[in-house]
Amino acid sequence: MKSLSKINRRTFLKGTAATAAASISAPAIVRAADRELRILTWEGYAGPEWLDKFKSDTGATVNIVYAGSADEMFAKMQGSQAADFDLVSFDTSLFPRYVDAKLIQPMDQSKIPNIKNIAPEFADVKAVMRGQDRYGLPFAWGSLPLVYDTAAFPAAPESWEVMWDEQYAQQMLWMDDANNSITLAALIVGAANPYQLTDEDFAKIKEKLIAQKKLSLSYYAGFDDGVNLFAQNGIKLMFSMGEPQVPTLVKKGIQAALTIPKEKAVGWLDCWELSAGAKDVDLAYAWMNACMDSAVGKILTEKNGYGNTTNVDVNKTAGMTYGDKLSWLETAENYEKRVAVWNEIKAS
Repeated sequence: MKSLSKINRRTFLKGTAATAAASISAPAIVRAADRELRILTWEGYAGPEWLDKFKSDTGATVNIVYAGSADEMFAKMQGSQAADFDLVSFDTSLFPRYVDAKLIQPMDQSKIPNIKNIAPEFADVKAVMRGQDRYGLPFAWGSLPLVYDTAAFPAAPESWEVMWDEQYAQQMLWMDDANNSITLAALIVGAANPYQLTDEDFAKIKEKLIAQKKLSLSYYAGFDDGVNLFAQNGIKLMFSMGEPQVPTLVKKGIQAALTIPKEKAVGWLDCWELSAGAKDVDLAYAWMNACMDSAVGKILTEKNGYGNTTNVDVNKTAGMTYGDKLSWLETAENYEKRVAVWNEIKAS
């Protein structure tokens, strides 16, 4: 296992990524200039290496909307009852919410031949299934780690409690995300189950996060927002949105690194899902099939820093081997209550 303190020295090989892109298999669909694919996703999930090739192979127009948070993504899907998008991507904890709201539909796996490339550990994830019906295609994984400035911390902080240290007041950032913030706080306060919280747990978490708010410079939404605030304001610590923020900070001249503290960190597994309002279902399947090519997995990890589900060797080379230190997201006991509590914390 590569030391987490050295992950910031990871090299993302642009040349390798470009070479890999050339081998991505073309979707087996008929070209049609008037076809349109509408995607709601996260930054980095529609890379030009496979997006441009997909558009060239299909002749289709691809319109992409990037979400800044899980709450924003759900609101966009719910606002149009899924009619505005053909595909969406979210993590395993949110499937019941989307399925119960009838915002996504089961997949026909026979239309995704590259599904055979998914590594065994991601092939049978129970969270994406309802009986025999598959609702999600695992695509990318990672963590929400503690990012820190190595100039201020020569050794990686061992505990999340460092974000309650008053000597770093106004030099910290916290992600504006209800579910992930409350899950992390649950890990920190020692809740028995961070996904099945009691009223007593919620009270402790609310008190803990209100105390942290007083010390943070700002909440942020979106990878770029967090990176820019970190780089421009002398930030020392950040509850981050994931591994890719570290190399982006390094490019800006920040001596950034990440670590998974002793309390663990939130781990996520994002999937592609077929919107209940999909207009061109075959085009959506073609996109998912293209994304399951192992060459895309290689680019996803080497260029963007996400763990991938189709190229295990690349994960190992990139040091993405700390899954045992992550608390993989599960369905929350009451998502609406978490949003309400988080809004109370922000308004405090």
